[in-house]
Amino acid sequence: MTSLGGFQDHVARVDLTDGDVQYEGIDDEDAKKYIGARGLGVKYVFEQGADVDPLGPDNMLAFMNGPLTGTQVTMSGRIALVTKSPLTNTITDSHHGGWSGARLKWAGFDGLLFTGKSEKPVYALVEDGKVELRDASELWGKGVHETIDILGEEVDGSVGKNLSVMAIGEGGENQVKYACVINEDDRASGRGGTGCVMGSKNLKAVVVKSGTKMPKPADPETFKEGYQQASQLIRESDVTGPNEGGLSLYGTNVLMNIGEEMDGLPTKNGKYTSTEAYRDAEGVDIDSERVSGENVRENILVDEPTCHSCPVACKKEVEVNYTHKGEDMNVRTESYEYESAYALGPNSGHTDRDAIAVMIQRCNDHGLDTIEVGNVMAMAMEMTEEGKLDGLGDGLEWGDTETMIDMLTKIANRDGDLADHLAGGANHLIEEFDGEENSLAVKGQTIAAYDPRCMKGMGIGYATSNRGACHLRGYTPAAEILGIPEKVDPYAWEGKGELTATFQDLHAISDSFDICKFNAFAEGIEEYVLQYNGMTGLDVSEDELMQAGERIYNLERYYNNLVGFDGDDDSLPARFLEGGIPGQGASEGEYCELPEMKEEYYTHRGWVDGVVPDEKLDELGIDIGPGTGVSSSGDSQAPADD
Repeated sequence: MTSLGGFQDHVARVDLTDGDVQYEGIDDEDAKKYIGARGLGVKYVFEQGADVDPLGPDNMLAFMNGPLTGTQVTMSGRIALVTKSPLTNTITDSHHGGWSGARLKWAGFDGLLFTGKSEKPVYALVEDGKVELRDASELWGKGVHETIDILGEEVDGSVGKNLSVMAIGEGGENQVKYACVINEDDRASGRGGTGCVMGSKNLKAVVVKSGTKMPKPADPETFKEGYQQASQLIRESDVTGPNEGGLSLYGTNVLMNIGEEMDGLPTKNGKYTSTEAYRDAEGVDIDSERVSGENVRENILVDEPTCHSCPVACKKEVEVNYTHKGEDMNVRTESYEYESAYALGPNSGHTDRDAIAVMIQRCNDHGLDTIEVGNVMAMAMEMTEEGKLDGLGDGLEWGDTETMIDMLTKIANRDGDLADHLAGGANHLIEEFDGEENSLAVKGQTIAAYDPRCMKGMGIGYATSNRGACHLRGYTPAAEILGIPEKVDPYAWEGKGELTATFQDLHAISDSFDICKFNAFAEGIEEYVLQYNGMTGLDVSEDELMQAGERIYNLERYYNNLVGFDGDDDSLPARFLEGGIPGQGASEGEYCELPEMKEEYYTHRGWVDGVVPDEKLDELGIDIGPGTGVSSSGDSQAPADD
């Protein structure tokens, strides 16, 4: 049991096999060591064992908030979904914004821990400290948007007012490896296949109904100091300033033109580093400006909704009229993100702004990760060009938006041989069709919209991410592009190992609070400590809080080591490395110096060839599991289960 402020000290363990629901408090020592949300979620999943089948009943799917979620803290509307990924076989956590995290806190919970598999489809209704499982058979086969509408009526609540619905679409039901969970229509826990795990358990949705009762800080004066300091920094930032900062005006897609100008925008499955380079080399009519945040704001923006306690309003809701195969469609969707636009647009060989909006809406309704499905289709386009997918119909052609739109529905339903194979993700295509040279994946998950030939920190970040290629484990473009906390040369590899590890630990903290990473564009560890201490009543130092982030990151790596991952898996697609495809334009001739950065990174981390030695586990107070069997003295070089 914990008495720390910010916690409800209430977690539900839901066994979907027999419908049993048990309630428990949170161990006080765990709350202090692992903070909450991501950190505590990883601890719960770790305790299930690293050898569980991601799609088996023993795998846990944890819905977790943190001690700052649902409070007055700016950008504190996040929730973490933690599980073993069916896409990568690693530990994974995926977060979404909106209001469901706050409402889960206000409904009396710090977390919901789902195991087992229901005999028939069900949804979980969460209200007033209780969880009730209800029949969802009539919802099975329906898209996310219709599911949310039906549940809003059935539960007698108002979605967006006192009700949040986190649901899967056909993608999760049919266990597409990168299916995601969608909250309130268009906020996605996008990465790692959390929706696939949810579908494997026959859990259609989690519905949270609550009033609004923010937790009160245990130390009001300290909290007030931290909150006011953080709020001022957010208001004054060129990035987050409400109605003025780039993120507030254009959303994450403010980066499209910036990435293009740096020649750091992966294009045509990462063959080129900008649309200009692609256009010049092959004479293709493609231009990233057409899908930029500036273009979107000027032409198709209709609303700017926001999340709990957030003045930034980075979500950009758009509306387009689009004709698809003779059918006139009116599509309104949130949100036209940078990552979605990159994967479904330039990386797939086109910059049709309105077609991308249609694809984003379709992904949200089916419950598909826009990054993964866009990149997997781009991979298939390259493999089609090389003849590797012969026998699977016509394959996919570069920039064929009509086929892409239809393929999204086919993938979600595993309709046809090609769609069924694409639903298996990049690793499946590698194994079945000799696609290693065509893949942009690390540990089975594909890269985001930052080219590691241009931004070297992203190279070591992708390689060492604990959930497969990811820009959000340690967002080094903050320093490489935006100069936060200070400007570093994006093309230099020296120092990027330590920089990446620092960002990884810092983001493990914010993900465990659980607050939006975008606050890190303005505030830092000083503001984190003040708000955390003020809310919980603790008195941790900056160093102690950073060590908690390091502990969480090492626990995740430890889990992956027990699965069998080591330094060999901390890799990058060959086209980004020396001997592959060099960068063009501003990044002309550049490759990613991964071996040098890995050595620097491992030295800073104190790892042995990507494995956490037992001495490091002891140093960080990680006292669960068997240990890796590796010593930093070099007595052993392999995980215990190898």
